[in-house]
Amino acid sequence: MSVLEDGTAYRKIVLGPNLVSKSTGTLAATTVALFTIAGGQVLITALYGVVTTSITVANSYKLQSNPTTGDTVDLCAATDIGTTDTLAGTLLTFGLGTTTAPPKLMSIGNGRVLDMVPVSIGQIESVSAGTDGVITWYCAWVPLTVGATLVAA
Repeated sequence: MSVLEDGTAYRKIVLGPNLVSKSTGTLAATTVALFTIAGGQVLITALYGVVTTSITVANSYKLQSNPTTGDTVDLCAATDIGTTDTLAGTLLTFGLGTTTAPPKLMSIGNGRVLDMVPVSIGQIESVSAGTDGVITWYCAWVPLTVGATLVAA
């Protein structure tokens, strides 16, 4: 007997019904808002990136949570993703964090999606020091507060 699985239904059960994506545009030495959280706290259940244009120059890169009220917090440690080229099609995931440092950004095969992270009203931001390449970030989430939302910025 064969069993047909609905991949979308399975994702919704495991990670929640909400999946949002946002492209960084061509990376530049700047901070770019990726996702905006409004109406209360949300729980990020998965976060990963897909390199859509190769990154070929040195680039200290990280993601951070920048709440409207409170401290900005790194979601991953700044990691050089360009000195050794990160080619289009590469999936960006995260290493293991420690009690004193956030996880490093890694390519697939060595890492995993970011652990579940609660975030407050504000933004998830891309912080880049390099000047080439494009990453599309995917974020699965569920509301922790009734009425909370997370949308592409």
